Amino acid sequence: MRNLLRWTGRLALGALGLVVLCLAGLLAAIWWTLPGRDGTLQVAGLSAPVEIALDAHGIPRIAAANDEDAWTALGWLHARDRMFQMETMRRGAAGRLAELTGAPALRVDRFMRLLGLERRAEADLAGLPADTRRALEAYAAGVNAWIAARGRFAGPEFVLLGAPDPWRPVDSLLWGKVMGLWLAGNFRTELDRARLAAILPPERLADLWPEDRSPGRPDAPLMTARAAAGPDAVAAPALAGLEGLAAALPRFPGDAPLPSLASNSWAVAPGRSATGAPLLATDPHLGYQAPILWYLARVELPGGRVLAGATAPGVPGIVIGRNDRLAWGFTTTHADTQDVFVERLAGPDAYETPDGPRPFAVREEVINVRFGAPVTMRVRETRHGPVLSDLDAPQGRADGTVLAVAMASLAPGDSAAAGLLALNGARDIAQAREAARLITSPVQNLMLADADGRIAMVVTGRVPLRRAGDGSAPMPGWDGRSDWTGFVPFEDLPHVATPASGLLANANNRIAPPGHPAFLGRDWYGDWRFRRIGEVLEGATSHAPAGFAALQADRVSLFAREALPAFRAMPRPAGTAGAALDLLADWQGEMEGARPQPLLFHATLGRFARLLLARAGVAEDAWRPSPEFLRRVLTVPETGLAWCGAGGCGPLLAEALTRAIADLAPAHGADPASWRWAAAQPAIFEHPVLRFVPGLGALTRIAVPSGGDGETVNRAGLRPERDGVFGNVHGAGFRGVFDLADPDGAHLVIATGQSGHPMSRHWADLLPFWRDGALLRIGALAGAPSGRLRLVP
Repeated sequence: MRNLLRWTGRLALGALGLVVLCLAGLLAAIWWTLPGRDGTLQVAGLSAPVEIALDAHGIPRIAAANDEDAWTALGWLHARDRMFQMETMRRGAAGRLAELTGAPALRVDRFMRLLGLERRAEADLAGLPADTRRALEAYAAGVNAWIAARGRFAGPEFVLLGAPDPWRPVDSLLWGKVMGLWLAGNFRTELDRARLAAILPPERLADLWPEDRSPGRPDAPLMTARAAAGPDAVAAPALAGLEGLAAALPRFPGDAPLPSLASNSWAVAPGRSATGAPLLATDPHLGYQAPILWYLARVELPGGRVLAGATAPGVPGIVIGRNDRLAWGFTTTHADTQDVFVERLAGPDAYETPDGPRPFAVREEVINVRFGAPVTMRVRETRHGPVLSDLDAPQGRADGTVLAVAMASLAPGDSAAAGLLALNGARDIAQAREAARLITSPVQNLMLADADGRIAMVVTGRVPLRRAGDGSAPMPGWDGRSDWTGFVPFEDLPHVATPASGLLANANNRIAPPGHPAFLGRDWYGDWRFRRIGEVLEGATSHAPAGFAALQADRVSLFAREALPAFRAMPRPAGTAGAALDLLADWQGEMEGARPQPLLFHATLGRFARLLLARAGVAEDAWRPSPEFLRRVLTVPETGLAWCGAGGCGPLLAEALTRAIADLAPAHGADPASWRWAAAQPAIFEHPVLRFVPGLGALTRIAVPSGGDGETVNRAGLRPERDGVFGNVHGAGFRGVFDLADPDGAHLVIATGQSGHPMSRHWADLLPFWRDGALLRIGALAGAPSGRLRLVP
């Protein structure tokens, strides 16, 4: 017995030692994937050596003999610091994430295979200008030099996954395809509107998406049957059974696609600038991840040419930034570039068209699943686009129809890559405008400022022209009356140049004034951020880069200011809830992290919204009430009476506040005056894959207390509240301010760090600057570099 126990103990110790040894080996291998800060590497295809100096934050200064060498070096740096981010981007766009993560990625993969982004990118590549293809090939050569040199040590994740496949030029085009998709989500709104039409009467349905009723809308005679008159009106078909399709579509943030609401940008002319030259500020708002989407870089080229700003791993060029003569930033226009069409089936393999039955274009997709069997899906397309409803009902819907989706971003001949690279080389606003003409997707507001003292805003991308309808609901596809007839000509889009005010700004607000010939869409987000930017800019006669950075960090919510009168008018609840209401008496909507009021406001508003939906018979998970809807309920008396009842919204708000106090006390304490907004909505940055792995998710998560909310200039997109915590998961992962008086005037920050390696000192070293609203001046490197890299032919 003693011998048995002795041998059992020895075996247990041996097994434990083997586990420790394996873990130590794995940690050593992961440590080995950390890139060095100095060295020389031979890269095929370079025309001359490229010198790379790294500053203390790992931000590179690339000195190259020409553009193509610079893009080769940028590809190598992106792979060196962000290879797994690039891998997940291209796999996600191609519908191949399940090969890495298994079944949890199938919902995204099925959607991407249905859209066929990779096939479309391959077709687009062949039609790009030769210089654009050379830039993409040069970038791919740099990425592949890193992969060839490092293999499965190209990044920590590849130690277990194996070496990544070589990078292809078409992989870079996939980044633009993804942005074109997630920055234009109107088809979801159409489906939500159709789904809720079965529950709510037309007047209450209209409240959910408050319509801009300004005069002069070119679509007004051709709306849906509810509001239209005349022989050309087209009625939206009634649709049932959409719940399954809604569940089959990827959603933010669970499946990690990008949300659609994004960005601030503004510019001032020399007469409003303290530096005597234009200033431009820009901060795109996208979903947070670790590492953040953006990577900072500065490129120095012969002849004094300089580029600096935010790059996107996977793509050559500066996406948002400046050269020595021009600065640019983007905001999402929110033009309606997606429509759902209801197609009638004509037998099992065809659908009706104005010219008679037509067969579906059919292909088969096989999705390989890690730890599981392959999944085969049949993809059908109509003349309008892919059959979206096949995600839920692959044999067709019960009413003998299918739902197809038309997306401008899926149209052939996408030349966005050529436009972006042309923008990098533009020397003034006139050349930038011609570059913008080539940016076919997504539809964006391109804010511009040049060294000649001009500012402008140019709209990029394809906006559909419709025969009828405003694109707000699924329309019949069988008769052709709602078809697209082309795209709005570039010259007819609402461009603005050299305004008399010397000011330009956009924060996703409506840009086409009443009467403008280009109809961009029915649904618009609230203009609170835009108006707040205007208040601050108009409030000073002269602006400096530091003031622009402070405005990017502004946390005043004009939405809260509009809603607060309704809060103050509610009946005062008894006890602690009444004391909490008193805290809102003098509050002016400042969403500061050190205050309790923002938490009281948002927690109450969330419960108020749920009470409204419950009264209307709408399930809590069927639709998330928007600020635009809540403003209408709280500020338009007749709307408030319709939703809240004869007693108005005051009693319902008081009930919501009482519930909020009771629900939040276990997490934040019994005294609401001691609560803090920052503790209730930390900014959260998670690894796109490791967040699903127990233990590793917590180890790689980056979180920091934050302020702001979804309607402040310093945007903090809130995750639905869980146990008293919201979570800031969507906002300005990059901020930039550009001073055209100074060729080195690029003031930048990103939210995490340059590295995608959790063991790197640059994994999260820029987070304190980002948290505090500080920017780094990314000019020529002063003093000795922190690292020096050399790429040679």
